[in-house]
Amino acid sequence: MSKKRVAYYYDGDVGAFTYGLGHPMKPHRIRMTHDLVSAYDMLDKMHVLRPKRATPETMTAFHTDEYIHFLNRVTPETAEELTYHGTRFLMGEDNPAFEGVFEFCSISAGGSISAAQRITCGAADIAINWAGGLHHAKKREASGFCYINDIVLGILELLRTYPRVLYIDIDCHHGDGVEEAFYTTDRVMTCSFHKFGEYFPGTGTQEDRGRDKGRNYAVNVPLKDGITDEAFKNVFEPVIAKILEVFRPSAVVLQCGADSLAGDKLGCFNLTMQGHAHCVQFLRQQNIPLILLGGGGYTTKNVARTWTYETACALGIENEIDQNLPWNEYFEWFGPRYRLEVPENNMEDLNVKDGSLDKVRATALQQLSQIPCAPSVGMHDVPRQSVGQHLGFEQADGEEGDEDGVADDLDRRLAQHARFVYKLQETTGASDESEDERYDSDGSYPRRRKRMSIMTNRYIDADPGKGPPRRRFFQSAARWDPTYGRVLVGKESVLGLGMRGGLAAMMETGGRRTPGGDVNMEEDRDWEDGVSM
Repeated sequence: MSKKRVAYYYDGDVGAFTYGLGHPMKPHRIRMTHDLVSAYDMLDKMHVLRPKRATPETMTAFHTDEYIHFLNRVTPETAEELTYHGTRFLMGEDNPAFEGVFEFCSISAGGSISAAQRITCGAADIAINWAGGLHHAKKREASGFCYINDIVLGILELLRTYPRVLYIDIDCHHGDGVEEAFYTTDRVMTCSFHKFGEYFPGTGTQEDRGRDKGRNYAVNVPLKDGITDEAFKNVFEPVIAKILEVFRPSAVVLQCGADSLAGDKLGCFNLTMQGHAHCVQFLRQQNIPLILLGGGGYTTKNVARTWTYETACALGIENEIDQNLPWNEYFEWFGPRYRLEVPENNMEDLNVKDGSLDKVRATALQQLSQIPCAPSVGMHDVPRQSVGQHLGFEQADGEEGDEDGVADDLDRRLAQHARFVYKLQETTGASDESEDERYDSDGSYPRRRKRMSIMTNRYIDADPGKGPPRRRFFQSAARWDPTYGRVLVGKESVLGLGMRGGLAAMMETGGRRTPGGDVNMEEDRDWEDGVSM
C-alpha cells in the first residue's frame, strides 16, 4: 500500500471540557483516542501538530456576529439571560452553556481550519482532526451538541484553493448543518448516509437535492435501523464512485461520526469497526487529498477504538497493528475483552428486509446521472493576507495602537452594535409577525422552524412569549413643531389648546392622558421598555 503523508492535529486541552453530568457528549473521548494512538506508536509515523485556535473573526466566515459574540461571553450563570430564557442561540437541553464552551469551539474549529490549510499548501495527503466533525451547528444557533460548524469553516478554507470539494458524512445523524450551508452552490457536493424517520434532526430525504446552482449537488442516502457492514458497503461504494466520476472533487472531507457503530447509546445502526473504517480505506485508495474529522459517538470506548483504527487506515498499517490493546492510561475502560474491535449485535437489518436499500441506491444514482459534467469555476490568486491587513486596518499581533486606532476600533464596535440593535426592532405594521423572527448581522431574516432534540428525537419549540421585549424606536406620539419650536404630544398644542381642561388640567395629571382624551405618557408603548425621549 502506498505511503501517505499524514498530518495529525491534537490539542491536549480538548479532553478537559465537559458538557455536564449525565450529558451523552463526552469530549474526553478525544483524549482517550489520542492516548490509544500513542500507545500503538503511530505518532512517530505522522506529523503531529497542535492547531492554532480559531479566533472569533475566523468563525464569522460562516456564523453571524451576534452568535459568535454570544458564545464568547456566555457562562452557565448568564445563559438564562443571554439566551432570553432559552429562546435564542441555545434551545432545549441538548446544548448547555458549559464552562469554557467558546474555548472548546475554538479548538475544534481551529483543528479543521488548520487541517484544510495543511492540505491546500501541499504539505500533507491526509489530515486528521478527531476534535472536529460537529456537523449540526447552524449559522446562528447551536444544534445537536454542536456549537461551531468546523466542517463548513474547513471547507471554506479549501475553496480558497480548490474549485470543488466533496463532503461525505457517515454519522448516524443527517449532516444538516453542512448541507444547509452549501445548499445553493455547485462547488461543494454533500453526501450524507444517515438514519431517517422520527430521528434527529428530521431532515435528509432524497427529495432534498439542493437549490438553484446547487440543484442535485446535495445527495442524501436515508437508511433504516440495523444496517450491517455488507449492506452499507453495497450502497456506499457505488454512490461515492459515481460522485467521484461526475463531480471530480479536488479534495474530500470525510466526517467519521462513530454513532453509526453497533451498540452506540444514541445510534441505531449495526456497523462493526471494520465496516465503518472501510469508508476511510475506500477514499484513501482514490488518491485525492483527504481530511478525516470526528463527529458523533456516545459509547466512548468504541469511539476511541474506531478512530484509532481509522488513524491506522490513514497510515496504511491497519493490518500490522495488534488486535490486543497495548497498555495505556485508560486500559481498564476497554474491558472485558481489551481488544481493538467493535463487534456487531443481533439487530435486524430493516433495509434488506423490505428491499428499501435497492430503491435508495437507485434513486441516488439516478440523481447523480442528471449532472452532465463537473462544474467549472474561475480561480484567481489567493491573497496571503486578509483585506483588512492589506489595507492596514488591522494591527499585527502584539502591536500597540495609538489613540486614533483605539478610537477607530471603538467607533467600529459602536456602529456594529447600533446596526444590531436597530435591526432587531420591529418595523411599523409588523405586529402580526412572529416574535422569534429577527434580523442578524448578515441582513438575513430567519423564519421560525421546529427543532428536534438529539437526545429524545422529539420536536421542541421555543416559547415566543418568553423572548426579549418588543422594543420600538422613533415611534412615539411626541413630535417637533417648528412653529412653536417645542415638542408636541400627539395633535395637542404646546399650550394645551383643544385639550379639555387646558394647561392646568394637564399639569394636574402630570402629563397623563385621562379617559376623556388628555395626555398620558405612560400609555405610550415606547415607554414600556424604559426608552426616554
